[in-house]
Amino acid sequence: MPKAKYDIIYHDLKQKIEDETYAYQDLLPSEHLLVQTYDCSRNTVRRALAELTAEGYVQPMHGKGVRNIFQPVDQAAFTVGGIESFLESAIRNKKVPFTKVLHFSQLSADEKISKKTGFPFGTKLYYIQRLRYLDGIPLILDHNYFSMEQVRDLTPEIARNSVYDYLENDLGISISTSKRTITVERMTQADETYLDLKDYTCLAVITNQTFDDNGIQFEYTQSRHRPDYFQFQDIAVRKKK
Repeated sequence: MPKAKYDIIYHDLKQKIEDETYAYQDLLPSEHLLVQTYDCSRNTVRRALAELTAEGYVQPMHGKGVRNIFQPVDQAAFTVGGIESFLESAIRNKKVPFTKVLHFSQLSADEKISKKTGFPFGTKLYYIQRLRYLDGIPLILDHNYFSMEQVRDLTPEIARNSVYDYLENDLGISISTSKRTITVERMTQADETYLDLKDYTCLAVITNQTFDDNGIQFEYTQSRHRPDYFQFQDIAVRKKK
């Protein structure tokens, strides 16, 4: 599936912001110049800039242009407002990713799983436990539930690479919306077994229910992170009363 032109422009501008081709607080090239550079329409450029705005990379200023407000951080920064795969986050943070599949099975959602995940009782699910490494350090433990009806023919090999890449490029599923909760929780026995926790006894826990563009839930994931290594960032805008 070929990428849309706005997506290509978005990724190119994002890369130039991250590698400081456009320095912090600098104005990006004008909309007119971007249209000429990328040989596209104004609407295409505006859509790419809207994506960067939503992720907190730039700030449009009416009548003045678009300013770079991105600052790199030492920790791996995960976006709260966007939907990003582990692989995409690692690449953006310039970290070396590796995933180990610890458990892969099929099950039916009983009453407890249904209440926890939001999948209806009896839904056929894949349950996957994945250990995520960044630069060789085991820092994230993921517990994933995927609908077998939506995510067909899932395998451990796909789970080791990128489920989202498989969904979008092989199954043609449009990943649309994610309901997200962030908590701080005590470590579990599994956390202690698999993660390099140092002296930490609590973890940052991100819980997601993710839906396709038809509003159908296909995923429930709980990601458990060592707290000192991660920064979760979002962009907030104050609404005028």
